[in-house]
Amino acid sequence: MAKSASKLSLNVSPSVSAVSAADERWMEEALRCAQRALEAGEVPVGAVVVCDGQVVGRGWNRNLTDRDPTAHAEIVALREAGRNLGNHRLGSCELFATIEPCAMCAGAAVHARLRRLVYGADDLKAGAVYSVLQVLNHPKLNHRMEVQAGVLAGRAAEMLQDFFRNRR
Repeated sequence: MAKSASKLSLNVSPSVSAVSAADERWMEEALRCAQRALEAGEVPVGAVVVCDGQVVGRGWNRNLTDRDPTAHAEIVALREAGRNLGNHRLGSCELFATIEPCAMCAGAAVHARLRRLVYGADDLKAGAVYSVLQVLNHPKLNHRMEVQAGVLAGRAAEMLQDFFRNRR
């Protein structure tokens, strides 16, 4: 998610229900993907798609690298998962993202029919799960998914905040 430094606003203390060790394990993988984005000079957001205990898609922000405004970490991970599973429907999959997805990424998660979304830090400027918009589980949409917010939120927010602080 490309944001200017002045527009980044994250919440690192959302109400979090019991976080499983598996959720933390997969979020660690998403954070490693975010690190790859950082190393490429991209906004450090990472995502993984997990199906039956296996990573089937990985992504990190590639907007600058690919010259593609849709190359957000979540979209890249969903595309890879669809290719690997041979289906655009990912109903038995979970998406782990380091930050609350934007409207585009949340919409893609709905269209993929994901079973579950797990994310780190809330994005109070562009989040489309709870913070700004409610794309996921919107009452007028026909797909519902479980959402777990706040998994390793502090680490995800710190990575983003450091990135934008260093750009100033």
